[in-house]
Amino acid sequence: MLHIVNKSPTERNSLDSCLRLATDGSAVLLIEDAVYAATRGNPGSTKLQAAMGRLKFYALEPDLKARGVAARVMDGVTLVDYGGFVDLVAEHRNCQSWL
Repeated sequence: MLHIVNKSPTERNSLDSCLRLATDGSAVLLIEDAVYAATRGNPGSTKLQAAMGRLKFYALEPDLKARGVAARVMDGVTLVDYGGFVDLVAEHRNCQSWL
């Protein structure tokens, strides 16, 4: 399953809920303000690191660049462009958006 999170981890608990309920082997795509969780030193980064053994993480690169944090992406997060976003949706049978 592909989980798509778009809210900042400091604003909402969407990421926490996603990480708690995502099954092993699932993919998590961070978009919009959720990309902050993929940056070193962000409160959400420790949660991502803890889940990296069981989940695959992606972040939308244009959203990272728009927020000026693309240089701070933590290891283990794969950057994708809009075409990569579409590919992820097509590769996964089910998608869950966390609002």
